[in-house]
Amino acid sequence: RPAADALRETVESLSPADRRLARTSLHLGRVANEASPEFHRGDFLIRNLMGIVPGDGSLVVGDHLRVGHTVQFQLRDAATATEDLAELLDREAKAGRPAGGLLFSCGGRGSHLFGEPDHDLHLVRERLGAFPLAGFFCNGEIGPVGPRNFLHGFTSSLALFAAV
Repeated sequence: RPAADALRETVESLSPADRRLARTSLHLGRVANEASPEFHRGDFLIRNLMGIVPGDGSLVVGDHLRVGHTVQFQLRDAATATEDLAELLDREAKAGRPAGGLLFSCGGRGSHLFGEPDHDLHLVRERLGAFPLAGFFCNGEIGPVGPRNFLHGFTSSLALFAAV
């Protein structure tokens, strides 16, 4: 069936709050590793959903998709972005305090998404403690999804350095 029909049905099934969010923060996630027996949070490479092709109902997506790719509509919101980063930082915290790090955040994050400046920096400090950290805002960040690295948008990438 046409992808636009699946999108329409999905959006119509959302809560009123999520429907409002879908107007500005709707994306398409494709599974990074199709060989996985099941898919969970963090298994999807998030791409921009840019439009619908009139007439055939196909979607215009900022990625190269092939027949057979597993995809899922995704909403970007501050609460989930915070949960995702906190979960990753909590895993890293088990290795101890880093000796240093580099934080690269999308310009679409920060006060635009979270309503306050330096959200990701404060979360890194809260979960990992104080350590030398540098970085900047960008428009495209490199980081892993599954076993491979990809160019991302609307994310933060953090490289941590351990003392030797």
